[in-house]
Amino acid sequence: MTDTSSPLRSHLRTTADAYDSVAVQYADFVRDGLDGFPLDRAMFAAFAEYTPSGAPVADVGCGPGYVAAHLHTLGLSVFGVDLSPSMIAIARERYPHLRFEVGSMDALAVPDGSLGGVVSEYSLIHLPPHEVPSYLAAFRRTVMRGGTLMLAFFESEQDPVTPFDHKVVTAYRWPVDEIATLAAEAGFDEIGRMLREPHDDERFRRARLLLRAR
Repeated sequence: MTDTSSPLRSHLRTTADAYDSVAVQYADFVRDGLDGFPLDRAMFAAFAEYTPSGAPVADVGCGPGYVAAHLHTLGLSVFGVDLSPSMIAIARERYPHLRFEVGSMDALAVPDGSLGGVVSEYSLIHLPPHEVPSYLAAFRRTVMRGGTLMLAFFESEQDPVTPFDHKVVTAYRWPVDEIATLAAEAGFDEIGRMLREPHDDERFRRARLLLRAR
């Protein structure tokens, strides 16, 4: 389901290698999945309800697979894609009933307009900001008209796009309205958004955008 014929660009290779090196620790850290995050779960429930019935959904940057597993419990036909082979190996071991593949989220080898939705769970955050529009355009290529897109990211709290020292590899915090504008330019209309304060073990506010392909 992904195009693996081209070598990864340097920053993607850096990201893949970084997550490979901490895959076991990261998977243990997120083992409880979305437990304790009712607002996030509510957004996923809305995503599932808005997604066209029966259409496949891609969890891009799926890591150890807990989001894909949650989407499956909501009745969605979901597969996961991640740059990190180690993450994909863990996802396959933990959730053998689901499909996971190594690949880049901007190179899903699926027909245009064939997906009911895409979930990007903190996977755009490691991209150089100037590349984000091309990834949103790639999502729009794969999602059918009326399909859904869920974007989760760290909110910049009135600052412009801001890099920060993510525990795995450099990442960026974004203004919610700026991401919403880029998504609109790529062909998505906003359905709703969530902004929540950080939990005790989190540093930054978390944002989610739920969007529909037009």
